[in-house]
Amino acid sequence: MGKFEGVEMKGISKSFNGVFANRDVDFHVGPGEIVGLLGENGAGKTTLMNILYGLYRPDGGEILIGGKPVSMDSPRGAMRAGIGMVHQHFMLVQNHTVAENVVLGDEKAPFFFPVKATIHRIEEFGRHFGLQVNPASPVWQLSAGEQQRVEIVKALMYGAELLILDEPTSVLTPIEVKELFSTLRAMAAQGKAVVIISHKLEEITDVCSRVAILRKGALVGEADPAVTSRQELARMMVGRDVVLSMPRAELPRGSNVLDVDDLHVMGDRGTEMVSGVTFRLYRNEIFGIAGVSGNGQRELVEAITGLRKPKSGSVLLEGAETAGESAKVMSRLGVAHVPEERIKFGIVPNLLIYENAVLKSHHAKPFSDVVFLDYDVIRAHAEGIVEKYSVSAPSIDAPMKNLSGGNIQKLIIGREISGGPALLVASHPTYGLDVGATEYIRLRLIERRDAGGAVLLVSEDLEEIYAICDRVAVMYRGRFMGVVEPSTTPVEDVGLMMAGGKQVPQEALP
Repeated sequence: MGKFEGVEMKGISKSFNGVFANRDVDFHVGPGEIVGLLGENGAGKTTLMNILYGLYRPDGGEILIGGKPVSMDSPRGAMRAGIGMVHQHFMLVQNHTVAENVVLGDEKAPFFFPVKATIHRIEEFGRHFGLQVNPASPVWQLSAGEQQRVEIVKALMYGAELLILDEPTSVLTPIEVKELFSTLRAMAAQGKAVVIISHKLEEITDVCSRVAILRKGALVGEADPAVTSRQELARMMVGRDVVLSMPRAELPRGSNVLDVDDLHVMGDRGTEMVSGVTFRLYRNEIFGIAGVSGNGQRELVEAITGLRKPKSGSVLLEGAETAGESAKVMSRLGVAHVPEERIKFGIVPNLLIYENAVLKSHHAKPFSDVVFLDYDVIRAHAEGIVEKYSVSAPSIDAPMKNLSGGNIQKLIIGREISGGPALLVASHPTYGLDVGATEYIRLRLIERRDAGGAVLLVSEDLEEIYAICDRVAVMYRGRFMGVVEPSTTPVEDVGLMMAGGKQVPQEALP
């Protein structure tokens, strides 16, 4: 194809079951630009880019490339037009090599797999754009950052002049984020265009030359991140002022709530996922666990909350040994859990909102006398959570599945905190949430800490870790690489620990 002349979307509208996802949206990106697409969950960002990539057909509007109308009727058609997309969840075959994955889907590839030629081209593109990856490696052996590089190399080898990236940094370490941004800048310098779908304001302002903001399916404006503050961008996204800098009072350390000593936990595949972890968590504290997903965080949380029996080691809750106890017992002892997969483990989607508000406690007083449920008390409790935690719902009689992700998480947080737990374990509580819901959840965690609670926060978001945690442990391959205080530790050091490149000696751990 010839020189890339830019893409323009005019008056794009798209609805699903009568609900507008995009309404009369204009969007454009030219050669050499890195454009950020910002918006709350449900604002229509991904839908708009899925239309550009040919995954959806618009109900109205048109797409122009180089000023000429085109019809994007499929991803293959988009790729022929020079548009590539890297999805939030990578589309790679784990058991195949990098080279095999690159060739898969290439309509121009010959019948017999050209191994040497493909490897040579991957290496060539890698050198050209700073995307070094071993073509012979099976994908399952690669880190998230390396898998993302494979997706980008694949798109570029297919001829992409415009690359769309959906939440590209959500699974990357800080070092990998820097490497990605370096690649995107190199692409832009050579005339290629990039669109980044994201909710991370700091990263958008760092790498983008222009930002377009969607709200409720409509374009509300564009901004130059070089002269527009994160506060202003957040206001455009949600239509109100947002607290980006979390207010945290300096509190004296309280009594021990959780003591974990030399804990070993096996994973689902029979390998040890937690190897000798030791730490303490106190009242008036938010203790963060940072790390790229898959390094043992999930197994550690499950061992603490009673969802998984540890292989060995000790878990003391306020001085009492609880290792190996069930989740039901741990809940009764004062451990509340906000699970990583909120839809799968945090709610029952088909039950009503008021029923979900008392999950785990519906058979206990005051909601039940063991034989009969007291629906008046249950409904009053649910109404209280909905009101106090600003859950946007038509009624507590609505099915839980009708709520947005942010409102589902608000109800889960409210339900778990309402019992006044000694320990609140929150796994990725703001993952996938927009800036408004994220602000709200973080403030509630701080509120719990300030009320004398102990909070264990697992998160891959270093901005979140640094915003609300008093101490943070960095987990890598089942071990703690260090326990540090964010207030005195450069984020680069935490990034190195997340990648296994730095370790605080065990004797130096607080």
